[in-house]
Amino acid sequence: MTRTPTLDRRAFLTVTAAAGGGLLVGNYLGPLQTSLAAADGSFEPNIWVRIDADDTVRVMLTQLEMGQGVMTAMPMLVAEELDVDWDRIATEWVGADSRYGAGFGGQQITAGSNSIRAYWRPLREAGAAARQVLVAAAAAEWGVAAEECSTDKGRVQHEPTGRHLRYGALVDRASRLPVPAEVTLKEPDAFKLLGRDEVGRLDIPEKVDGRAGFGIDVQRPDMLVARVLRCPVFGGKVAKYDATRATAVTGVRDVVPVSAGLAVVADNYWAASRGLQALADDVTWDEGPLADLTTAEISRRFREKAEQPGAPARNDGDADAALAGAATTFERVFEVPYLAHATMEPMNCTAHVQAERCDVWLPTQGQTATHGAAVAASGLPPDQVFVHPTYMGGGFGRRGEVDFVTDAVEASKAVGRPVKVVWSREDDMQHDYYRPYTYVRMWAALDADGTPVAWKQRLVQPSLLERNRPGALAGTRGIDFISVDGAANLPYDIPNIRVEYTELDPGIPFGFWRSVGASVNGYVVEAFFDEVAAAGGHDPYELRRRLLRNHPRHKAVLELAADKHGWSTPVPEGRARGISILECFGTIVAIAAEVSVSSPADGDAAVHVHRMTCAVDAGWTVHPDTIRGQMEGGMIYGLTAALKSEITIQKGRVAQSNFHDYPMVRMNEAPEIAVHIVPSTENPGGVGEPSTAVLPGALANAVAAATGKRIYRMPIRPEMLRA
Repeated sequence: MTRTPTLDRRAFLTVTAAAGGGLLVGNYLGPLQTSLAAADGSFEPNIWVRIDADDTVRVMLTQLEMGQGVMTAMPMLVAEELDVDWDRIATEWVGADSRYGAGFGGQQITAGSNSIRAYWRPLREAGAAARQVLVAAAAAEWGVAAEECSTDKGRVQHEPTGRHLRYGALVDRASRLPVPAEVTLKEPDAFKLLGRDEVGRLDIPEKVDGRAGFGIDVQRPDMLVARVLRCPVFGGKVAKYDATRATAVTGVRDVVPVSAGLAVVADNYWAASRGLQALADDVTWDEGPLADLTTAEISRRFREKAEQPGAPARNDGDADAALAGAATTFERVFEVPYLAHATMEPMNCTAHVQAERCDVWLPTQGQTATHGAAVAASGLPPDQVFVHPTYMGGGFGRRGEVDFVTDAVEASKAVGRPVKVVWSREDDMQHDYYRPYTYVRMWAALDADGTPVAWKQRLVQPSLLERNRPGALAGTRGIDFISVDGAANLPYDIPNIRVEYTELDPGIPFGFWRSVGASVNGYVVEAFFDEVAAAGGHDPYELRRRLLRNHPRHKAVLELAADKHGWSTPVPEGRARGISILECFGTIVAIAAEVSVSSPADGDAAVHVHRMTCAVDAGWTVHPDTIRGQMEGGMIYGLTAALKSEITIQKGRVAQSNFHDYPMVRMNEAPEIAVHIVPSTENPGGVGEPSTAVLPGALANAVAAATGKRIYRMPIRPEMLRA
């Protein structure tokens, strides 16, 4: 998921009219418009809502659905203020249009747990403005004061006379009325939809009955299918090739060079795969400078870099002086590996490049980036390139990249027909943009009572900030705020805190992975805190409570997780508990985990996770079921990372290739999960990523409580637990 800057929520509403008898309500970052557009549409179509004459309310979605629930939560914001029957809501995803990127620097991107955070107020205002115009239209129709009218389930009512009019019947008159200069939003006690579980998710029926169209389902007339053969070594390229045997495979139409390698274009996926297998033996690769790179070498470079001070992301008090003068000090080193995204739907994109038009159909997290890649690859002007989003079979940050877009556009341009490029699982696993490898040194100092008086963290990691905007670190004093998320904002009341960041990029592609920098710090910070507590003779939960006294929201979340898990009750025989807490993406999450560790006769220990209890303060709640679902899914994703997953490098290549050597947590391994939401009136926080970051710390602490073995590296391997 991509982190974005804090959003400027200055959002002003405009209302336009749609051709064909529709009332359009949009959000525009600029001066408030003073009148509605006529039917010819004189306003820019920066549109959020369309009300049709048949009473259908269509909500335009710039944020795309990958299972996280925006297809429901965002229309709820409109429907609540519009007072419309939920059964009349329809949605439509919008393609690339910078006017929908308000608050993202003009970028349309579904990432950073930012959908509701960015749009919760503009969408409510859009619904409220539409409702106010409709009331004015009905009042004018009846010749009464607007104050005498009310709304409910898509109708305007005049209680004194018992008259009512459907919204659809008011579209034409409403299109000729002035837009209100200001709108009044509902108070929470008047909500009919927001905060309620019974609102059904709009994407679920389509996914259950098969109507949902994912990228891999796209079919176009005269379409071909392609696989791309890439150099197995990162940064390598084709030196020479012979396509004779590949093109002899039945169904293979052509082999064409593309930026990533060689595209085998065929009638279907099976033919393309067989052609790719034939081609693989007839290619000579220039493997480039990374051909001898290994995980061991990467670790050595990071270790050396960590010997030197980094750029200070936080520097409270004087941590070095406190460490030098304390009676008790200690240092630990943590490492986390590269991780693949491993989305269930592999990367795919369908493109059709014509003389004066390029269309792409795909599951994407970024319409803007997709559009830019398609423009570059097609060579066409931006206004001749069109993006058609589909459902996504998982994203986790991977679908914010555009390599698979370039594949499809270049292949289609080369053969002159629509081409769907489909990656295999092996392609996906071995040519990802991975969660970065990270090396962390931690120091702590304790006073005579065992209370921490100094905390120091030095983190070495490639910079996503620099990757996205070359030269960016020069303007941030060398600090990547993405990398230090969950570390620089440490909430504990410790007088001397220093957090340092150092950039190091060994050349392996890296990208945004669910919870990003917090995915590292949620583990490192919270695992180290437990060891600090143990060194001082304190219960880790009680020490957290004491050091969170100046952070009441954090303290309340921690206490709720502990209470609901039964922290004060005896632990079942053979089990142990761990707890962790973190704030990231504007949300505070605490998780308590309960585990047992078995030691079979062959000596390989295994971690069994029995229960996970999550408490979350995500601010103001739009859809409780979405919050619970995202907490649950994020915890399983984090559990997979903590117990199963690791990408290793051998001679510049990824050693893993599929789920046999990059396994997932399976259904029979999933623990009992309970999620508890803290009521809040704060602005909404993100929910798609935080629990992924928090879970590994709780798990490491539970394993340490069960075995006495501290976990300094993920994933937790059996050999780490041996006596």
